[in-house]
Amino acid sequence: MAVLSKEYGYVILTGAASFILVGYLAVKVGKARKKYNVEYPTMYSTDPEHGRIFNCIQRAHQNTLEVYPAFLFFLATGGLYHPRVATGLGITWILGRALYAHGYYTGDPKKRSRGAFGSLALLGLVGTGVHSACQHLGWICERQCRSL
Repeated sequence: MAVLSKEYGYVILTGAASFILVGYLAVKVGKARKKYNVEYPTMYSTDPEHGRIFNCIQRAHQNTLEVYPAFLFFLATGGLYHPRVATGLGITWILGRALYAHGYYTGDPKKRSRGAFGSLALLGLVGTGVHSACQHLGWICERQCRSL
């Protein structure tokens, strides 16, 4: 049975920091809606002059929301047995998403690749989550078992 370590608090703080990132991206979309006159519930602009910039701002937020549930799940589960690693990967994902968004905000979608390392961090979180599950099931011995 997993007992939450004191270090799991860092995992929780990382989750809270990710919520701040998502909120920041949402505010950017709200401001862009006003600036480029894109009314709700319209998701994307068809304006030939400024539509591309708005759509890039919208996509940066939308794409983050698309992967956000997986990020939170694997941050939480990976952090059960690997809180320091999960925290480091979580912070890396947050920084990657911020750079991804700011690259996208230029209007050149190719510049979003500046934050591609965030995707690698997410894959690392998947690995820590799966490893935590295997440890929890007893398929992988904890450090104490290895010394026997």
